[in-house]
Amino acid sequence: MPGPRALLGLGLLVAAGVRAAGGRCQSRGWGWDRSWNRDRCRLHRTMHGASAGPGPQGLRFLGQEEAQAIDQELFTEYKFSVDQLMELAGLSCATAIAKAYPPSSFTTSKPTVLVVCGPGNNGGDGLVCARHLKMFGYEPTVYYPKRPNTPLFEGLTTQCQKMDIPFLPEFPAEAALIDELYGLVVDAIFGFSFKGAVREPFSSILSTLERITVPIASIDIPSGWDVEKGKADGLQPDMLISLTAPKKAAMHFAGRYHFLGGRFVPAALQEKYALNLPPYPETDCVLQLT
Repeated sequence: MPGPRALLGLGLLVAAGVRAAGGRCQSRGWGWDRSWNRDRCRLHRTMHGASAGPGPQGLRFLGQEEAQAIDQELFTEYKFSVDQLMELAGLSCATAIAKAYPPSSFTTSKPTVLVVCGPGNNGGDGLVCARHLKMFGYEPTVYYPKRPNTPLFEGLTTQCQKMDIPFLPEFPAEAALIDELYGLVVDAIFGFSFKGAVREPFSSILSTLERITVPIASIDIPSGWDVEKGKADGLQPDMLISLTAPKKAAMHFAGRYHFLGGRFVPAALQEKYALNLPPYPETDCVLQLT
């Protein structure tokens, strides 16, 4: 493996000042471990059942086809644009992260966050999230290996670059290096449209992320999971931010923080799909479920 300096390049100059202390989020010391996750997972399944059904106030957990149908209806019937929903989703993710891991909870004055973006809309949510995290006082760095050649994603990338958000030229191959440099990782690789086997470079990326000790916040679906069945031996994030409505995989989530984000679903659409979304507090764009 290349040495840390060769690996990080110019993209990590912002984070270099916190290398000694690591910029870790203090949440690592709050007793989050695998055994606690397994116990909590059993409780979570008892509460929510084995399929899309009752949750908090009868909240439904969606299958993959239902989630895709709702998304399509938002575009075709309600005339939302992709970039409009992406902006609302990314803002919701950054807001939820700020509530669970405020900058003051990091152990240094620079709350460093690594945002790992995939090639689709989930990656776009991650880019928007990174931009808002920067506005919220965090120090995000983005790794974006597969960039779509479209005006939407090119624009999102440019916005981050113009805000001095560094992009890594290579992904750190060792989990210890991520633990050293960042206090939080945002998983924005795959969303609810994901199917099949994970291909490179993302299989190696997920393998590394499975070994890190800093918290992971996954956007909508933990990457690599089956959207309905989850993945017991895969990525185990500390935080899940469900967008629009939770997917069935969320019933297998065993981390500490489950937020609902994306306060944009019209009432008629909620009723049509019997989503039973709980009321958001006041003007908030996110709601903590667990």
